[in-house]
Amino acid sequence: MSQSITVRPVSGKSDLRAFLDVPFAIYRDDPNWIPPLYLERFEHLDPKKNPYFQHADVQLFLAERAGQPVGRISAQFDRLRNDCHKDDVGQFGFIEAPDDPQVFAALFDAAQTWLAGHNARTIQGPFNFSINDEMGCLIEGFDTPPNMMMAHARPYYGPRIEEQGFVKAKDVIAYDYDGRLPMPPKMRGMIDRVLTSRDISIRPLDKRQLDRELGIIFEIFNDAWTENWGFVPFTAEELKVLGNNLKFLIKGDYVAIASYRGEPAAMAVTLPNLNDWIRDLNGRLLPFGWAKLMWRMFARPPLSGRLPLLGVKKKFHGSLTGTALALGVIETVYRYHTPRGTYKGELSWILEDNLPMRRIIEAVGAKPYKTYRIYEKPLAT
Repeated sequence: MSQSITVRPVSGKSDLRAFLDVPFAIYRDDPNWIPPLYLERFEHLDPKKNPYFQHADVQLFLAERAGQPVGRISAQFDRLRNDCHKDDVGQFGFIEAPDDPQVFAALFDAAQTWLAGHNARTIQGPFNFSINDEMGCLIEGFDTPPNMMMAHARPYYGPRIEEQGFVKAKDVIAYDYDGRLPMPPKMRGMIDRVLTSRDISIRPLDKRQLDRELGIIFEIFNDAWTENWGFVPFTAEELKVLGNNLKFLIKGDYVAIASYRGEPAAMAVTLPNLNDWIRDLNGRLLPFGWAKLMWRMFARPPLSGRLPLLGVKKKFHGSLTGTALALGVIETVYRYHTPRGTYKGELSWILEDNLPMRRIIEAVGAKPYKTYRIYEKPLAT
């Protein structure tokens, strides 16, 4: 008979280190898992450094067997999210466990009990911590590594979560794009008209005015995404942290901002796939990881990239102008990256029912290659 599982709250730095160590055991023989950097994960989980904690209550849990950590989960109640949606949803995240239903059951029991104590009526996830971070359980596309800020999972995760009474809330899709592929003639003609139109102008981000530029980007983002499923706006403090991180990751041409008759109307933000640079560091920057990472970042172009933010203001949705704006900003960033060797990219993530954007993305030749699922379950009252 297997030993019983105990679940306890994470308390203190040693527990936090054990929490971060769990996936190293789960994925030790998975060639497609990329160890995250410990330093970055510590900061993400630190209430003093991550402004998410300013509007959310969080509890991390460790599952142990015979005193040894075997699984983990987070439970979080995001007040900002619930102010937006008025639905009393709590969330779980960071779920990692062996293929053992006893471990999954114990972890979810702890998370659900904690959320019920915060008056949540529904539990959704995984979110690490929010929809603006890593989110979703990988259910298709296990044969390739994740891109930057995208999740990975074992194939048994989805079935084990469903055994706990969870059902699908929403799927999101990641698209694979090769910038070397010729554009379909119809799309090529539309893009060429966009790039020569007097009404539409497209420019790169001005890093010298980063605060102003982020304000424009997220004005477009908030307008374009407000009515989307699960939307949560970035706070001013979150934008500040994001801006500080972007300073070191992107060049101005990684971003395209389109204006229509002088009004900011669309944007696309690309990021280098940091996972290409860190996959052999085993999560550690010391003693030599720093040097390797710095050399890779500044001495060679990234092997691949990701387009995590793409938005067109609502007033242009459903119009030829809106389609043209989206195609124009996508084309602009890839015109920069492809000649420099970064021709492989991921466009992610896209809501499964965002059919207008999916049609645009598929029209330029991108192919769906990963699917992530958000699960939900009512909580007993």
